[in-house]
Amino acid sequence: MKIKLWGVRGSLPAPHPPHVLREKLVGLVDDFLQYQKRTGQSDIEQFMQSIEPHRVSGWGGNTACVEVHSSKQRLIIDGGSGIRPLGEKLMGGPCGVGRGEVHLLMTHFHWDHVIGLPFFVPIFVPGNKIHVYSVQDDAREVFETVFKKPMFPVPFDRLGAEVIFHKLEPRKPKEFNDLKVTPYQLDHPDPCWGFKIEQGNKVFSYCVDTEGIRVSPADLGEDLPLYQNVDLMVFDAQYTFLEAAEKVDWGHSSAPVGLDLAVREGIKRILFVHHDPAASDDKVFEAQKQTQDYFSARLKAAKAQNRVLTPVQWEFAREGMEIEL
Repeated sequence: MKIKLWGVRGSLPAPHPPHVLREKLVGLVDDFLQYQKRTGQSDIEQFMQSIEPHRVSGWGGNTACVEVHSSKQRLIIDGGSGIRPLGEKLMGGPCGVGRGEVHLLMTHFHWDHVIGLPFFVPIFVPGNKIHVYSVQDDAREVFETVFKKPMFPVPFDRLGAEVIFHKLEPRKPKEFNDLKVTPYQLDHPDPCWGFKIEQGNKVFSYCVDTEGIRVSPADLGEDLPLYQNVDLMVFDAQYTFLEAAEKVDWGHSSAPVGLDLAVREGIKRILFVHHDPAASDDKVFEAQKQTQDYFSARLKAAKAQNRVLTPVQWEFAREGMEIEL
């Protein structure tokens, strides 16, 4: 099972404005000159490897879209702005010649998760079939609204592809060839559903958007399996821990909440996403450092108490990351 992140921003796409790109470039050039003086080396690639990746490319500006595929099946989760470049990629395959099928899982229908749909080229190609899956009952109504004037000039009934809507049952698995998908409810003001995707003994859980206010197994109840026996979890970390405490009921979480959950449930790896569109690359990096301090403090406290914490591999995700389980 392979997972690719096509969008990691939350709430709104956040491309770098020209002045920010210029500041990045000036800073990198200055650092390179200092690097030359310090080391006597002029290898640009070696210099690039010596600095934090976010200073070069940032974290990414597209909103939620994740591709999951095996040798037999491809699934897409959410239609944020990241689905536009994914659609261009698919146009190089069967979807480009009008005989492809797309299977799109929708967590919910907030703007940042549907904003890319009108720019998903396969949906305009006659002969294509776009299967849309959601727990919510109003998926068709949402699509008809997105593809409607004045929102968009091409109405839903004039799309080239056939769009087919499917109802998912809460906490009931659905088979997609060799992938099994089970929706579980997240902690979000409007109903939002995470997906647990299994292939053989590998498990991927997609947990965005969620505030993580249910913290104990008892509180999570019938949604606890979303976090159990998980190899990789993508988790909402839009805010720092302090920001999250100030934004109660906003439906987004912080990395320490995800780490605590991972430690308790034995989740092996976490990628933190849904970065705040107002957060600069440096601020997201600072949140990552704060998370490292938090996790180090937890490890130190456990050691002092002669306890062993379950090891967790974690990082703040960048757009374009690919993981194979």
